[in-house]
Amino acid sequence: MTSLSGLDVYDRVSERRAAAGGARRRGRHGAGRADTHGARPAAMENQWPASWVGEKLPHMGSITWGPEWAAAYDQTYAAMSEPPVLDPMVGVLAELARGGPVLEFAVGTGRVALPLSARGIAVHGLELSPHMAERLLAKPGADAVPVTIGDMTTTRVAGAPFKLVYLVANTIMNVTTQDDQLAVFANAATHLEPGGCFVLEVIVPQLRRVPPGEVARVFTFDPDHVGIETFDDLAGQIAWSHHWIETGGRLVRHSAPYRYVWPSELDLMAKITGFRLRDRRAGWDQAPFTSDSHSQVATFEKLP
Repeated sequence: MTSLSGLDVYDRVSERRAAAGGARRRGRHGAGRADTHGARPAAMENQWPASWVGEKLPHMGSITWGPEWAAAYDQTYAAMSEPPVLDPMVGVLAELARGGPVLEFAVGTGRVALPLSARGIAVHGLELSPHMAERLLAKPGADAVPVTIGDMTTTRVAGAPFKLVYLVANTIMNVTTQDDQLAVFANAATHLEPGGCFVLEVIVPQLRRVPPGEVARVFTFDPDHVGIETFDDLAGQIAWSHHWIETGGRLVRHSAPYRYVWPSELDLMAKITGFRLRDRRAGWDQAPFTSDSHSQVATFEKLP
């Protein structure tokens, strides 16, 4: 079997994407950012056609976050920026960075990049949504974190090679086709030096928690945030994340699709693009990963 480099896969996936044609939308899996699921605001400029709900999605990437969601994001997920949550994550990434430089895919509003930069590590960010990037750039310390606006499946960021590329908060699932998820791996490989690491934080699909015959489950039920996920296309591994969030005295509804991905599938994507699995943990606290784990922090090392 012929081994493909990250660049080879990147080019081949890009060729297939161009041949397929059609519009693409990309961004972060909002839940990704704090709970297990996120969504782009419905009833906004990027609303998904209602006819797609419950049907197999057309070939596309994922979600671009608009100004309304960018404005509500930090408030909605404030708990995920508290030291007990953030410090273990930043500690692990700082160790893997080996002094830097590092690159965060889907840097968002800087929840992780800014505290990592504050530790003296050169952090670069790649972000699709200019509205999310604007929020980051308005924060203290943002002048030390250059941000490139672009798609994490294709955009090249100045400053390579990096020692670490990381993608957290389930955002790999915002890329809603297998080819494009593979392209994320390939793009990470092109940015890394040999021996550098690509770190992914993503949930383990929770299909076992859905009762037989049911197609949905409630994953968040708080006074200011209700979240429901529906499993709409099991063959394509497409689910939808629906949120009702109280923010600023009003109710905001978000709905968006995502593509869930299994640990073994991530391992195969890594192998195809020139990585090896270095470590997999159940979380940033370094708990062992088991069959009962609900999430994973996977570290892939780029081969020479």
